[in-house]
Amino acid sequence: MKLLIIEDDELILQSIKNSLESNYQVDASYNGEEGLYMARQNIYDAIILDIMIPLLDGYEVLKILRKENIDTPVLVLTAKDSLEDKIKGLKIGADDYIVKPFHIQELKARIEALLRRSGSMAAENILKYKEIELNIKNRELSIKGEKINLQVKLFDLLEYLINNKETILTKEQIFDRVWGFESDTTINIVEVYMHKLRKILSNYNYDKCIKTIRGIGYMLKTYEDENV
Repeated sequence: MKLLIIEDDELILQSIKNSLESNYQVDASYNGEEGLYMARQNIYDAIILDIMIPLLDGYEVLKILRKENIDTPVLVLTAKDSLEDKIKGLKIGADDYIVKPFHIQELKARIEALLRRSGSMAAENILKYKEIELNIKNRELSIKGEKINLQVKLFDLLEYLINNKETILTKEQIFDRVWGFESDTTINIVEVYMHKLRKILSNYNYDKCIKTIRGIGYMLKTYEDENV
């Protein structure tokens, strides 16, 4: 699971980030413009969005995302606890909100609830695709009942593909999701790791389930198709 935090208070942002990093990959932004740019990549499972942020406030960021049909679950952070403010956020497209100050445990519980409702968090932390099972919590892979040791980035790549099966993922999306915006490597690493993953899956006749969309990226199929 990958989260984005958009919050301009450095102490609050760092506190949230530190508390979530043991369970999620976490990116952060201190202002609305940069946060919007990152959110537009559509690579996150949920966004934690403060309302009072510079350059673009949280309401504007949320409006733009929903107008562009980016439906990533959004949890709004606000110091405003009036009914009107809560209703405004929900009408614009927020999925939930929490009022400052808040307890970290409540924030974690709300994030987990958002992920369950959106379908991103699998029951009992098990993500399944045919006979492939990923234990998200323990980061274990098993295929046809056989446990397989998988490198961290290969695990993240397979998790991203399964979570977005039947969806075309561009190389840029995959790179930003798995390696991150600040990675020193190049986008060509996507092809290298896709080749490695297919090689592992070929031992179980699942390599052809990853379809190459020429000039765009890749898609994990849920149906049989010989024209790969």
